[in-house]
Amino acid sequence: MATKKEERQFEKEMQQIRKARYARMKAEGIENYLTPDQIRYNRNKKLIGVVWPIFRFLILFGLCFVILYPIIFMISTAFRPNEQMNDPSIVWIPKALTLDNMRDTYRIMNYGSTVLNTIRLNLIASVLQVVTCSITGYGFARFDFKCKNILFALVVAMILVPPQIITIPLYLQYAFFDLFGIIPLFNGGESITLINSGWTMYLPAMFANGIRAGLFILIFRQFFRGLPKELEDAAYLDGCGPFKTFIKVMVPNAKTSFLTVFLFSIVWYWNDYYVSSSFFTRNDTVALMLRNLDSELTSRLFNNQSPGIRSMIVWLESGCVLTIAPILVMYIFLQKYFIEGVERSGLVG
Repeated sequence: MATKKEERQFEKEMQQIRKARYARMKAEGIENYLTPDQIRYNRNKKLIGVVWPIFRFLILFGLCFVILYPIIFMISTAFRPNEQMNDPSIVWIPKALTLDNMRDTYRIMNYGSTVLNTIRLNLIASVLQVVTCSITGYGFARFDFKCKNILFALVVAMILVPPQIITIPLYLQYAFFDLFGIIPLFNGGESITLINSGWTMYLPAMFANGIRAGLFILIFRQFFRGLPKELEDAAYLDGCGPFKTFIKVMVPNAKTSFLTVFLFSIVWYWNDYYVSSSFFTRNDTVALMLRNLDSELTSRLFNNQSPGIRSMIVWLESGCVLTIAPILVMYIFLQKYFIEGVERSGLVG
């Protein structure tokens, strides 16, 4: 049997033979005997070979511009003294750098406590959501039960239906939470309120109904459907039940999908301000603090005198840098696993 080195050597020799044969045919004018279709095909192939690299460069350059322009502007503005915002000679690189904008924004946002509170909410809600969505996706992928298609249609509806539709019913449920009439029996006949409590995030996640839960169920369903059925059969022969099979067999084989869903969940909970603003009346999360940063700057930095967005932009951009910094750090360390998880979880390909 030929080795790989011998195969490469053979292929190289064949290429040299083909090049020599083509050069001889061209010298003898034999290429003029090609049919019109062959000549047209060769011309189109050469034209595509010339145009496609240029077209590809323009597409990538446009995408990079759209994505990188806001980030470059944000970084350039965040570390720029405020008086240089009105200097027409400065476009990207400021004449001087300062950290005063960051210090002021850090103090006004109460960044330390706000980030810790956001991380606590995100981690607990994301872990709960990963667990419940994985179990739900496994059930849809491997078991047959009544109304399965109807229930899966509801899961798809969770992806399509915007959260604004259910916000008011959820708010009323959390504001007068009584758990089927049980809580008033132990609370003097009164219900309790969950507004401004982390339970407004935890309860939906516990029942696979958190932020983007429908998409996560779909990712797990597609991944578990791609695993060989023989894995489960072997586990059943060893005496494992469905739940033990899921824990012992399926979860170890789905580590990349678990990591992908966990990272997606972290990012979406971190960036969420609509759901948070509906159930939190205080700026308890980074997204809410950033959303209300202009009003906080007006009251705490400008003594309730509105100077306009142009005069506050250096502090607003500093808030954006502080907001995305933890997510960027997380992505830098988990980039390899994140990309691998996306490739293997059914999101691409």
